[in-house]
Amino acid sequence: MSTDYQQAREALGARLRELRFSCPDGRLTGQQLAQRLGWPSSKVSKLEHGKQTATPEDLRAWADATGRPDVYPELASRLAGFESHIRSWRRALANGFKAVHESLSKEIEHSSEIWVWEEAVVAGLLQTPEYARHVITRYSELLGATGDVEDAVRARVQRQEWLYRPGRKVHVLMWEAALRSRICPPSALAAQLDRLTGMIGMDTVELGIIPFTAAVKIVPANGFWILDDRLVVAEDWHAELWLDDADNLALYTKVWRTLRESAVFGADAHAVLNDARRGLR
Repeated sequence: MSTDYQQAREALGARLRELRFSCPDGRLTGQQLAQRLGWPSSKVSKLEHGKQTATPEDLRAWADATGRPDVYPELASRLAGFESHIRSWRRALANGFKAVHESLSKEIEHSSEIWVWEEAVVAGLLQTPEYARHVITRYSELLGATGDVEDAVRARVQRQEWLYRPGRKVHVLMWEAALRSRICPPSALAAQLDRLTGMIGMDTVELGIIPFTAAVKIVPANGFWILDDRLVVAEDWHAELWLDDADNLALYTKVWRTLRESAVFGADAHAVLNDARRGLR
């Protein structure tokens, strides 16, 4: 659980405790409030100290029991903030790139189906070690987190074992820009394109490419991953967002499906890859 997420939960707990203290008919003890709600006293304590995440029903009951039903919208809004687990890159990288990679790898391990969209870089599950090394190095230089690039490369490559396990499937969409961005030397990019060509047709991989010439219904931007319809992981320059609420899952799924309408697959995807490969000459 991210530090930002825990801090938000503790802040909500402090607000709940404040409502208990300022009850219009007199300050309530935790035990008195628990009796009103029909809860164990431990639940009141856990919510106030950020040890348990409240449900919307919990918050409505708390607001009613403390004589402040009018504050429920405020409490619900605070809870909605928990739906976005924001991991600041600078904070996350305090323990190095390898730790960041391993955190996502654990989520991938628990997933059987993944949907990926990347607008300007090859998806990590499909990267060659050399290509991954250049991508991670660029981010390392930008964020000032150096020292374990090779460990991070190994962690990313090890993550790809997921592709060769029965019952797994990754659906990858990439804009043509991902095939042409010179984030690495031409030789490394050529090898990466060759690997993508070889992955078309794999049982566990569906690879779609949106050509520059394709008409698109939305702007092809903001890379993200959807894991088993339960978690979205989206990256920005300052942070990585982990989104697990139903509304965001539905939105990102809609975005992915809309982008897919502009993608080409199979032989047509081969043609786009070959064109990018020739461009390296």
